Amino acid sequence: MLILLIFIVWMFWFDGNSWLIHRELNQDIDKLKGNQEHFESKIKEDQTQIKNLEDSAGLERFAREEYLMKKADEDIYIIEYEDSIQKNDKE
Repeated sequence: MLILLIFIVWMFWFDGNSWLIHRELNQDIDKLKGNQEHFESKIKEDQTQIKNLEDSAGLERFAREEYLMKKADEDIYIIEYEDSIQKNDKE
């Protein structure tokens, strides 16, 4: 009985393939599966954005919104609200 108890204790805590190590590895696997789902959703979003950029109208809209590009005869006004402006503590 004593040998069986020592064997069980050894296998659960002290062995190189112990139950504690397996538990940590399973937690890592679960975390990585969550990351995989997140990145797969990001890939789908990027694929839809790429499809939108294939035509010239979508590409022009993206350039205007993201990079504030404009045509030669246009003026662009950027409106900032008070809550979006960072304030210095000194003022």
